[in-house]
Amino acid sequence: MTGINKIPLQTKILGLISALVFFIVILLAGIFAYLESIDTRAQVEQLALQTAKTIALMPELREGIEQKDIDSRFRPIAEQVKDQVNAADIVIENREEIIYSHVDSTLISQKSMDPANYQALIFGGSNNFEVARKQGSVLTGKVPVIADYGEYTQIIGTVSVEFLEREIYQSITERIKMIGLASLAVVLLGIIGGVLLAKSIRNDTLGLEPHEIASLYRERNAILLSVKEGIIAIDGKGFITLINHSAKSMLNLDSENLLGQPIKHFLHHIKIDDVLRTEKAVTNAEVPINEKTFIFNIIPIIENGTVAGAVSSFRDKTELKSLMNTITEVREYSDGLRAQTHEYANKLFLLSGLLQLDRHQEALEFIQKESVIHQQQNQVLFNQIHDTHVQAVLLGKISKASEKKILFEIDAESYVDPFPVHIEAADIAIIIGNLLDNAFDAVEHQLEKKVAFSITGVGSEIIIEVTDNGKGISSEALTSLFTLGYSSKGDKRGYGLFNVKRIVESLGGTVEVNNVREGRTIFTVYLPKKREGQQGAKMND
Repeated sequence: MTGINKIPLQTKILGLISALVFFIVILLAGIFAYLESIDTRAQVEQLALQTAKTIALMPELREGIEQKDIDSRFRPIAEQVKDQVNAADIVIENREEIIYSHVDSTLISQKSMDPANYQALIFGGSNNFEVARKQGSVLTGKVPVIADYGEYTQIIGTVSVEFLEREIYQSITERIKMIGLASLAVVLLGIIGGVLLAKSIRNDTLGLEPHEIASLYRERNAILLSVKEGIIAIDGKGFITLINHSAKSMLNLDSENLLGQPIKHFLHHIKIDDVLRTEKAVTNAEVPINEKTFIFNIIPIIENGTVAGAVSSFRDKTELKSLMNTITEVREYSDGLRAQTHEYANKLFLLSGLLQLDRHQEALEFIQKESVIHQQQNQVLFNQIHDTHVQAVLLGKISKASEKKILFEIDAESYVDPFPVHIEAADIAIIIGNLLDNAFDAVEHQLEKKVAFSITGVGSEIIIEVTDNGKGISSEALTSLFTLGYSSKGDKRGYGLFNVKRIVESLGGTVEVNNVREGRTIFTVYLPKKREGQQGAKMND
């Protein structure tokens, strides 16, 4: 056993989920924090420029610069604005770059010599930049102060609004802390979910580790191969879940696909259903099967007070030779074929039996016969009807018609491209499916049952037509045919045609019904390829 197999399954699952959640959360938190820092800095830059522009437009500032009286005229306003935007300083300079207002009083009346003044004073441009101050690095937004003298304008100074970068980073850090706390909560939830999932999986595996389950599986297969008695296990519904080689040999079951098949198809001689129903074991019961006598023991499997299945073991009581193996094999397949209710399944079983008996010519003739029957329908269905949803509905209805012994014909002239995207698969299923089901019901009691289907997509409309040779629809019934709850077949019916009309009208189409001679009824649906107001109709891929 390798080292990794020694690690408990619960630990593996918890570790994987925790690591995955932690990695994803850290990655997303890191990306969010990075974007948050960029966004916060951009907001501060925008705020600095916007505040500086607002100040530069104040008449009090222009008058203060012109009269060299910033303290009395503008400083109170500047202090108020600084407090409102939480700025570190608002610096005012005149055209000669003489500082009029600064948080550092020693710099007032001094020449700033700020290189960023060139763009503002010469070109009248606004810009953001970083500069070092005594209190630390600051992010600055600088704009020119422009005086309008009627005939001309002149740049008479600059306004700089400064924000301390450490305060910006403090704000970013606080937001990142909130992100971190939320991330931690997500990680904890992921770990809790991993613990619950691991416990659930461990309960499902009865507390066994994967290597233990694999070991038990290998041992079980070895035991089943070595035991000479036949062993068959079934679930609570009577379907085979396990069968060993000896059971197949004694019962002449050569098929490999026995799992999931009903046990009564192969062992109808003994009432295993009684064991599931009564929960009583059967011991040493002599059962004749295929001219042999077997001793059966059937033990029910009880789980949580209910029957979860049963295990049957049996052995051959006689020493008969296997002269009738071939006949027994054919009989088993014959029993299986008779038990199937679906016609398509019956044909597959018959074909399988013929091939296993090496009767290849008969199998080929059977395939060719079925091919001729369906060749015309398949030609139309796959080569002329190009919408996969219509194909799927018709394939299902072909099988249903075959079961009901209804002659279902698809018009050889039918042709349609893929439906427009606004006609969804559910709409197609409701319209075509309900019309065909209604037609099948209409011919159910007819001596000759015929239903015809055609679809055409030439032009601006898709036309769907379903015809049946039923008894027709009375004039009184025609007025209520598409009413919710109306049906001639009894209560709790009358939803199919109502849904057809509702879907057709929602797509902007119309549905018509007509009686023709000999009792035939024709349902016709007209669906526009594009909605009202659409410039073009996009088709499905």
